[in-house]
Amino acid sequence: MNIEEFRNYCISKKGVTESFPFDEHTLVFKVMGKMYALCGLERVPTQVNLKCDPERAIALREEYDGVIIPGYHMHKAQWNTLMIEQLPPKLILELIDHSYELVVAKFTKKLKAEFDTLQ
Repeated sequence: MNIEEFRNYCISKKGVTESFPFDEHTLVFKVMGKMYALCGLERVPTQVNLKCDPERAIALREEYDGVIIPGYHMHKAQWNTLMIEQLPPKLILELIDHSYELVVAKFTKKLKAEFDTLQ
């Protein structure tokens, strides 16, 4: 998977916006204002950060040693950095969904109600 395919999938999800809040090279995807994915557009190899359940994060790092690592500049227990060109696209899509769902699950009642009204 390349960075454009990653971006297209991230931005296609309900309630998602994209922005550059940190610098002009770090694209951030937020669902209802809450970050769930980011990517360094100039990083080589292509890398993205996704939120992950802490136990699953450890298992993924063990299974994909050196290709999935603790989140670069992120909370290491809850974020992973993925070298997306070296992983199966199906796994990346699954991990994008997982990150998105983790963030949505933590919405306040008010934010969840607003989210539920979106098409």
